[in-house]
Amino acid sequence: MSFTPMSGCRGIKCTADINGQCPKQLKAQGGCNNPCTVFRTDKYCCNSSSCGPTALSKYFKKRCPNAYSYPKDDPTSTLTCPGGTNYRVVFCPR
Repeated sequence: MSFTPMSGCRGIKCTADINGQCPKQLKAQGGCNNPCTVFRTDKYCCNSSSCGPTALSKYFKKRCPNAYSYPKDDPTSTLTCPGGTNYRVVFCPR
């Protein structure tokens, strides 16, 4: 997926086949679940203030560095653009 602002700020892009590379424990019909949905623990859902990256979030982050991979992944993955920004969205970028 590519989500690119037409001007003024940084966009995101991930060309990894996340569904095809989904870890076995997260596989779901037609795709890949997130760890919180599967395990329902604070480690993966981050309901407290003491959570951090896990092996699974690092797995996805390695494949899609711009993606928000765990609840407090703000420094590298929280992007903002000015109101009124136009975007180009491509679901299967090359």
